[in-house]
Amino acid sequence: MNRRHSLLAGAAIALLACSSFAQTPWPAKPIKLVVPFPPGGGTDFVARLVAEKLSTQAGWVVVIDNKPGAGGNIGLDAVAKAAPDGYTIGLGQTANLAINPALYAKMPFDPLKDFAPIASVASQPVVLLVNASSPYKTLADVVAASKAKPESLRIGLAGNGTVGHLAGEMLERRAAIQVLNVPYKGAGPAMTDLLGNQVDLNFANTPVAIPQLVGGKVRALAISSSQRLKSVPQLAAVPTVAELGYPGFDAITWTGLVAPAGTPPAVVERINTEVQKILKRPDVIEKLALEGSTAAAEGTPKQFADYIRSEHQKWGALIREANIKLD
Repeated sequence: MNRRHSLLAGAAIALLACSSFAQTPWPAKPIKLVVPFPPGGGTDFVARLVAEKLSTQAGWVVVIDNKPGAGGNIGLDAVAKAAPDGYTIGLGQTANLAINPALYAKMPFDPLKDFAPIASVASQPVVLLVNASSPYKTLADVVAASKAKPESLRIGLAGNGTVGHLAGEMLERRAAIQVLNVPYKGAGPAMTDLLGNQVDLNFANTPVAIPQLVGGKVRALAISSSQRLKSVPQLAAVPTVAELGYPGFDAITWTGLVAPAGTPPAVVERINTEVQKILKRPDVIEKLALEGSTAAAEGTPKQFADYIRSEHQKWGALIREANIKLD
């Protein structure tokens, strides 16, 4: 066989191999869904709900892999470095895709370059709470008291750089007030001290806030999302910060699926299509509402990518302006 025939034969074999690969059904094996936080938390709850419905609705085998640590960076780094074949995806969220890049001196991945955004899944506001015995009945009361005596009000934080912390920083700038930040190692200790009147305010996430509202131990003054949370009875009538005189105020925790950069667009689109079906299911909407979450509105991978970029810019600017550092 001469050189020309050898080249032609080699090309033919390559084309057959590519054709065979292209015809291989996807998924042909289990899909690993990396959750960058421990089991039992809010992100884990959303991931397991999505995995369950992908299994029953699409017939896929989806295996949860919890990889906590470094504010979610460890788990998402594993996703970023995985093979871009559609068999490893991750549930990213506000912290690791939008906040951490400005909070950490060094990131193991670039949230804007190392992932193929798939679909937005759910969002959740934080709630501005006071003790039920507090003299502050409205957000206006809080603002007036703080302006009369700057740093006299203490706000409990679930941790530096959390959405609750940043919502407080955003409110300080929008309302031109100064409060005293009191950081805790988690939402539970921060709530405990609010109940004990050790702090005056707390921007709490909804799973922590709802039980205390049901028990009548706290009062909700405002929520941080752009729309009221009508799906939760205890919060349905609570006004947004935006409608109380601070238009454009929006500080939420959101979650969404991402894959390694380079994952075939057809695979990304297929997962997106299935997720959109899941988020329209009444049972899914109801389960998300139980913890104060709202299923994401229908959106394309590009729309989710654009949203990540806008959140990355928004939170980065606030963190740099407030000079927020990790402990």
